[in-house]
Amino acid sequence: MTDTPKYPTLALHVAGRWITQASGGERYVVNPADESPLGVLPLAGADELHAAAQAAERGFRVWRRTLAQDRYVVVRRAAQLLRERAPNIAQVLTLEQGKPLAEATREVLLSADIIDFQAEEAKRLYGRLVPPRVAGILSQAVTRQPIGPVALFTPWNFPANLPARKLGSALAAGCSVVIKPAEETPGTCMLIVQCFLEAGVPPEALNMVCGDPPQVSETLIGHPAIRKVSFTGSVAVGKLLGEQCARGVKRYTPELGGHAPVVVCEDADVAFALKSSVAAKYRNAGQVCASPIRFYVHRRHHEAWVDAFAKAASALRLGPGLDPQTQMGPLAHVRRIEDMERFVDEALTQGARLRCGGRRVDRAGYFFEPTVFTDVPATSRLAHEEPFGPIATIAPFDTLDEAIGLANDSAYGLGAYAFTRDLLTAHRLGEEIEAGMVGINHFGVSQPEMPFGGWKESGHGQEMGAEGLLAYTDLKTVIVGVPQ
Repeated sequence: MTDTPKYPTLALHVAGRWITQASGGERYVVNPADESPLGVLPLAGADELHAAAQAAERGFRVWRRTLAQDRYVVVRRAAQLLRERAPNIAQVLTLEQGKPLAEATREVLLSADIIDFQAEEAKRLYGRLVPPRVAGILSQAVTRQPIGPVALFTPWNFPANLPARKLGSALAAGCSVVIKPAEETPGTCMLIVQCFLEAGVPPEALNMVCGDPPQVSETLIGHPAIRKVSFTGSVAVGKLLGEQCARGVKRYTPELGGHAPVVVCEDADVAFALKSSVAAKYRNAGQVCASPIRFYVHRRHHEAWVDAFAKAASALRLGPGLDPQTQMGPLAHVRRIEDMERFVDEALTQGARLRCGGRRVDRAGYFFEPTVFTDVPATSRLAHEEPFGPIATIAPFDTLDEAIGLANDSAYGLGAYAFTRDLLTAHRLGEEIEAGMVGINHFGVSQPEMPFGGWKESGHGQEMGAEGLLAYTDLKTVIVGVPQ
């Protein structure tokens, strides 16, 4: 076990100042590995929320006029500071979120890569010239401009990665920001905001607030200064925020989770698929929006796969994320434990077969056993809703048509995965599975250079890749004629 690092003093960044007391009160941030308090988080009230939005409006006037090359330098410097501070930030991430330190370190370093890529894209916000169709026109141009101050809402499952996606894109595009990280995991985002500010982002162009989530979202979305909202979280909250954005005709990018299928074909490398699947399923204790959940395994391999998968899941070492021997950490907060118990109880009541796990671990902290079900009825909540935890379901299939139908039988379409050795099958799966991202023989669908986003009720729009930057811009047509 490593020595426990110091958790930072928590503060909000509003109108160019760090504040440790605010009008909304305060709350404890808790270590999910042992339920001990880590620190006290000040909560923004109406005064601080309005001040943050107004500061973003002032900051936008400065930051939007910064040359793209200069924005690139500042944002890239923030990425470098993040790399230099990765060991400390990763420890803070593990303390407040629970994931193993190795996972947290990879997350922070990948966050720096994401910010780096978006910094580079700032130099490539190209427009185009269009030939005139009538006489007397000197030029017709289509340009992109930053959309304005933006409100960014991020959850607790990836406290570095998700703020990095939104901050890197928004600031590289020339937008100013009010970001609200999850109140369970504010320390990581605070340290990332510090990197951007020290790199040279104007103080009023980058604000960070926490508070009562409904009050924060309603206030910021309703504020006339805010022109775009980006949200990562649950479908129910995402729909509510979408309605609020629609009332103000404000741009909105929601990423709302999924219910990812995995198709293991008859010709798959079963040993490779199994090892990869167990690691992907229980990464971050299953608290991943693109986490594999529904495993559809060709009937030839089904029973052996179930036995081996359950054995491997049961063998995972659970413990605090700072313990280097830990393979799966705790869930992020007690509400996740309660929801896992509801999923398990409801599935058992409807006749599903529990192959391993299914219980809270009898120790301090929010630990839940890696869980595997088979024979899950189609009417079960587990068959259609994202558990967002360490629960997997496994079912057999006989034909590829059947497997694709099962994979697509969902209201969600974020990530999807498949294993096959056949090139034609791989291309067919990639074409016919209804998801924004499909990984064939690989679970790594989230890469800085590639767009990340879903279909159906998993949301719309993309983050990362070139598309991530474009989401923070507006198109403008400019026609210059000859004075008569």
